[in-house]
Amino acid sequence: MRSSDSRQQPLVFADSPKGGAVAGGVDVSASKALVLRTAGARTANESNASAAATSRLLEEVAALPNLAAALLHVARNKGACGVDGRSVEDVMEAARALLPRLSVALLTGRYRPGDVRRVWIPKPGGGQRGLGIPNVVDRLVQQAVHHVLEPVFEPGFHDSSHGFRRYRGAPTAIAEACGYVHEGTTWVVGIDLSKFFDRVNHQRLLSRVAQKVGDGRVLALVHRMLVAKVVMPDGTRVSTTEGTPQGGPLSPLLSNIVLDELDWELDRRGLRFVRYADDFNVYVRSERAAHRVMASLGRFIEGRLRLKVNADKSEVARPEQVHLLGFNLLRRDDGEGVEVLLSKRTHERLRTKLRELTPRNWGQSLDLCMEQVSTYVRGWAGYFRLCTRRGAAALQEYDAHIRRRVRAIVITQRKRARYLYRHLRERGVSVRGAATTAYSSRAVWNRSLRYGIHKAYNLVWFAARMESLWDRWLHFNPPPGTPEASTGQLRLLGL
Repeated sequence: MRSSDSRQQPLVFADSPKGGAVAGGVDVSASKALVLRTAGARTANESNASAAATSRLLEEVAALPNLAAALLHVARNKGACGVDGRSVEDVMEAARALLPRLSVALLTGRYRPGDVRRVWIPKPGGGQRGLGIPNVVDRLVQQAVHHVLEPVFEPGFHDSSHGFRRYRGAPTAIAEACGYVHEGTTWVVGIDLSKFFDRVNHQRLLSRVAQKVGDGRVLALVHRMLVAKVVMPDGTRVSTTEGTPQGGPLSPLLSNIVLDELDWELDRRGLRFVRYADDFNVYVRSERAAHRVMASLGRFIEGRLRLKVNADKSEVARPEQVHLLGFNLLRRDDGEGVEVLLSKRTHERLRTKLRELTPRNWGQSLDLCMEQVSTYVRGWAGYFRLCTRRGAAALQEYDAHIRRRVRAIVITQRKRARYLYRHLRERGVSVRGAATTAYSSRAVWNRSLRYGIHKAYNLVWFAARMESLWDRWLHFNPPPGTPEASTGQLRLLGL
């Protein structure tokens, strides 16, 4: 989609042919090498901005090494085009001319963010979530601003905030929550902020930023990013009066700045809590205290922060009933530890995704199907490796279910019974075993359990071709006494 009101193209691509390549056809690898060399200067001299020296931050934002490092970061994340249709590759090709012009435009105040493309993605719990996709150049500028503002705000963030921060994430959030449950806080206040990213108050956000940023030019730049018009899927341009659209590199930092006020209010009240972006739980010792905290925090969030609490999704419950980043926490009966279990929502999402990856009417090669399953399994297990052995017990059942679905695909692809019979015989199945599987009058799903198909596609065959959820979990959590066990915790923490 092309914006009819793009003010960036004359600035950045004025001397470039359509597509972003500069005259003469610059090689992408050569452009990237130039960007790498330029960014190297920033690596050697990271931003050391502090609250006491933030009156000239725009010069740091517009510095060529910072812009080059930001472009490399955006390129690593890839991502879709914005409304101007320029891809990451287009911008990288034009980097030699783009970065100096962009630097001058930022310093002179001529830079204006382009429109943001709105896309809708389904939410796991139903409904849709709106994402805002800025132009690649705008993502570059947002990342450059992030590089400079993060060192200013990061030291002041609360230790119980874990989302979108260096050296923090789901593992640290779950570990802190486990500590609270182990201490005996057996009730959880789970508060859901309704459409948080769409309802952030611009005035309050800029006021919070201004408390540590003395450069009014940076404040004006952030404000222009916040009020950039949004292009809806039908082409309608909509003005923005509140919210920080999800999809831009700066949005996570701004969300932490907004909710940092909530963090320190919880700290002032002496409450134990864990927050990851806009998801947070408060841990207390009694149901009565939980309901009291729920009511008082609702008043603070809606009155002071001007945000909206989703009463339907907020809850007071036991830790084993509350969904925290895909997990439930259960204190062991002997009190000697906490089990990290997969939540009901996680089980539902996993089953749905596995069905999507292994449809009965799969019309392509079996290897491609298993490759896609393996890719998903590696990513899923890399995150959910945090669950304990009790939580991972169901993974072997999921592995068996995946293998059965793949066997069902094999049966379906053979179409006729005689073709399946020949195939099974070719794979070493006995005459009786092949016949009872191929010529059975039962449905495909029933036949996928027969001896013949299991003999042809056994565990050894699958182990050589497809990842296993259980094996991946064991990779991150080796049994005690094995050589890998001593380094398991280091691997878990990414050290």
